[in-house]
Amino acid sequence: MSGAGERIVIVGGGPAAQAAAGAYREAGGAGTVTILAREPDPPYERPPLTKDFLRGDAGRKDLPLADASWYKECAIELRNGAEVAELDLGVPAARLADGEEVGFDRLVLATGADPLVPPIPGADRAAVQTVRRIGDSERLRELGSSDRVLVAGSGFIGCEAAASLALRGVAVTMAMLEELPQIDRLGREVAERFAEWLGVLGVEILPEAELAQIDPAGDRAARARFDDGHREVFDRILLALGVERNDGLAAAAGLTAEDGIEVNAAMATADPRVLAAGDVAFAFNASAGRRLRVEHWGEALNMGEVAGKALAGAASRWDVAPGFWSTIGERTIKYVGWGDGWDELRFEPGDDGAFACWYGRDGELVGVASHLDDAAYQRGRGLIEERAAWR
Repeated sequence: MSGAGERIVIVGGGPAAQAAAGAYREAGGAGTVTILAREPDPPYERPPLTKDFLRGDAGRKDLPLADASWYKECAIELRNGAEVAELDLGVPAARLADGEEVGFDRLVLATGADPLVPPIPGADRAAVQTVRRIGDSERLRELGSSDRVLVAGSGFIGCEAAASLALRGVAVTMAMLEELPQIDRLGREVAERFAEWLGVLGVEILPEAELAQIDPAGDRAARARFDDGHREVFDRILLALGVERNDGLAAAAGLTAEDGIEVNAAMATADPRVLAAGDVAFAFNASAGRRLRVEHWGEALNMGEVAGKALAGAASRWDVAPGFWSTIGERTIKYVGWGDGWDELRFEPGDDGAFACWYGRDGELVGVASHLDDAAYQRGRGLIEERAAWR
């Protein structure tokens, strides 16, 4: 158990930060806990920003992970709008953008990731945006049936946002580098169903179309030019092209970070005073036997809990197979697996559109995606964590 005089500082304002603080207290951690969050809002759920919040089925009040009383009851100081500009491991202290130094004995980096904005000419125009924060989703909610939106990217964020906007009556076009949405990640059979689900909602798909340039088109709109030369005008362009991990603080402080901060299964870096959890971590998974880069909401919570328990001196390690749910319109896809590649798959269709798709690599089961087949999802998790043979 950590001592009462220990200073715990958590940098970040998302699920990993909130989970780490809560788990530390639940495990008996008695030190002071300060969360330094650059966002103005307390830690909140991000998945609804492209789903029920974007559709208007949820409001701001539904998003916080905990209310203000929880932080008070747990004696956790939450400082919103506190951007950390530098880590000084010699002092040690976190230096804020305004120059203030916040000393710590141990530190959790839960800085997450930000949407990737590639160097596309015109990507900084007012009609172009990403979605990661509440305000981003609120901007999208302003769009109506008279508007046209281009979603660039066919990852889960792009598919969710495209479906939700279409359900709001917005005319949506999705441009992707792939032939079908997520074909490289999940295989042709699943990708065909994604395309079907989006098509039923009225989403127009532009396959193998790379956004090359964005030009102005009137006061508010933008003209998208694609690599094949064709152009279209949109009222809004949503870039959903992946994320960049916010590991710059760690790298500048001398910690090993290359597209993620390297940590062990207890979320500790090579410096035992510093832990990292969530999207920013390149963490060792004890069941997988290797480090994984994961961008799932649920795994940020899992990693944060591991980090919090470790801070309090409790035995804890990350050993679950990462999993997530994604909702495309009214269709839910569930996935569990290591997420770092497959070389064979087996697609099993069921009744009423249900399916399970099993993924193998080097003779081992490494993932399963399912729709309306919870039994396959649950069974698959256990088999994957057992490192079951591919059959």
